[in-house]
Amino acid sequence: MGLFSPPKKRANKFNYIPRYFDPEKERRDQRRRELRGEGGNDNTPYTPGKYIRTVREARAERKAQQKSGNRVGPALIFGVAIAILIIYMLVPRIVSMITTVGKQGNPEVEQAELENETFNPYTPITIVPNDYQE
Repeated sequence: MGLFSPPKKRANKFNYIPRYFDPEKERRDQRRRELRGEGGNDNTPYTPGKYIRTVREARAERKAQQKSGNRVGPALIFGVAIAILIIYMLVPRIVSMITTVGKQGNPEVEQAELENETFNPYTPITIVPNDYQE
């Protein structure tokens, strides 16, 4: 079947023939562009890597412009986040300290706090006699 094939004496050749290439038409078009002044960069010879180099240089220039422009760095964002976190944690404690200092000398405020205290299941139950008589 096709399990074994003898070794080849020569390597396979790549024979590519362009389908729509006409050298005479290309010369005519080139001559027309030169006469019209539309030559552009066609006058300069091609050097290997020319297009890759131009794309790389354009990208580097764009990045340099972005760096020099107004941008907010990650360090600044991180610093603002830490500052907000510290304020969020410290402000309630400072406010509670100020309010407790103001309440220490006032017995009316202390009594009102005791009355408004939330339910504590561990406090002893006070039994009040029933004055209702049938």
